[in-house]
Amino acid sequence: MSRSGEASHPPPAIELAGIDKSFGAVHANRNIDLKIGKGTIHGIVGENGAGKSTLMSILYGFYQADRGEIRIDGARVDIQSPDDAIAAGIGMVFQHFMLVEPFTVLENVMLGAEGGSLLRKGVAQARAELQRLERSYALEVDPDAVVGDLPVGLQQRIEILKALYRGAETLILDEPTGVLTPAEADHLFRILRQLRDQGKTVILITHKLREIMAVTDEVSVMRRGEIVDTLKTAETTPERLAELMVGRRVLLRVDKAAASPGAAMLDVRHLTLRDGRGVTRLDDISFEIRAGEIVGIAGVVGNGQSELLEVISGIRRATSGTVRVDGMPVDVTGTTDASYQRSIGVAHVPEDRHRMGLVVAFEENENAILGYHDDDAYLNGPFLDTDAVRDHARKRMEQYDIRPPDCRLKTENFSGGNQQKIVLAREMEQHPKVLLVGQPTRGVDIGAIEFIHHQLIAMRDAGASILLVSVELDEIRSLSDRILVMCGGRIVGERGPEASERELGLLMAGVGGPDPGATAGGPPR
Repeated sequence: MSRSGEASHPPPAIELAGIDKSFGAVHANRNIDLKIGKGTIHGIVGENGAGKSTLMSILYGFYQADRGEIRIDGARVDIQSPDDAIAAGIGMVFQHFMLVEPFTVLENVMLGAEGGSLLRKGVAQARAELQRLERSYALEVDPDAVVGDLPVGLQQRIEILKALYRGAETLILDEPTGVLTPAEADHLFRILRQLRDQGKTVILITHKLREIMAVTDEVSVMRRGEIVDTLKTAETTPERLAELMVGRRVLLRVDKAAASPGAAMLDVRHLTLRDGRGVTRLDDISFEIRAGEIVGIAGVVGNGQSELLEVISGIRRATSGTVRVDGMPVDVTGTTDASYQRSIGVAHVPEDRHRMGLVVAFEENENAILGYHDDDAYLNGPFLDTDAVRDHARKRMEQYDIRPPDCRLKTENFSGGNQQKIVLAREMEQHPKVLLVGQPTRGVDIGAIEFIHHQLIAMRDAGASILLVSVELDEIRSLSDRILVMCGGRIVGERGPEASERELGLLMAGVGGPDPGATAGGPPR
């Protein structure tokens, strides 16, 4: 087993020695030794439940280890809380941002570090320091902007600025690109390199191997609570890392036969949506998806993909246009709602599992039937049959490898990837005619991605029609039989899965026109 940073001079920025942590019967971290060099970007990868976030939560003071030591710059430190971690020069940017949305950027950065009782003096000093940090690390953002009005890419910059403002020399980022577009992720990587080049140490927790290969200097792989190897990134490959993460060889491409599409199962014509402010979100959208076909939607976030899924699933009402499901007209401008859509065979995996896919305060078994809870299989007369519900949940947890396999656990206590699998299992197991999928593998580890992709292809081959929206162009190209490109609320072109990332990217940016056979927002071929 290789190890990095063995030289005694200079000491590692961070050293974890013999870290061990259990939660009841769950042994989350097992005797972990880890050294992270000063002025490096160090990746930590592993499947969901491998112990990555627990380990970093110990370093940041959310948890205390049962055994082991933490050393910073060679000196042992006792970190009992995040305040201790911040005082020791450790900052953390969480997957779900810790920002007060009605506050300005400056107010969020100052919150908890106001600089004494004379707030006016503290504000002036904070503004000057914030401007210095923005210039030094290319993290420009308007200090007087209201956070809730900013896109997620800028909100993440604020989280980084908050940590730097508090004196962080080591910055931990937990799944930082889960809510970013590819372009925003690339910009974040440039920021991280600049932080490293100016002497900061960055720890990147992720399951995305592209990110590891693109930005890290070294990478540690965790599996079932242990670090199984630490490698120089330049000396390894995605295939090797995937095998270490999962404990077996993983297919990093989608293996599928050519589609054999049948009759049109979803037929959308001239769909238009104007929001409450009169802004056109969908502009004369027309396409069809046939049985046994996956159609992917490529586009920069905010170009109508989310609204398209919400209208077809019955969550939002269209301004005009028609939708047919298996030949049956659906009143998407009036009475149709999500419950009716489910009843006619339209299942929906929403893009944001927390806002629309789960009630995180519910137990896993309750979320496993959410929206389908009036099915006879879960009822005993007018009441829920809790034994049947929990038995159903246990079977799905085993089938989809949802960890930990405890159907009575509150959903908020599962990792993001396991929460996603709860939603996918619920919707895919309804055997729908039409499956609407938004970001199917957001926050999901490499082994689960392989499994989810296999399940989607199996559904296609069984005759389902699948509409796929994903910010991952590789995912769109790998899974889709046809790709529609959206820009400005319109379909601006159609391509096959062999289309290059550059070609799709230009269409997404509104550059270039449709090919001769493209729908371009008109009737399908």
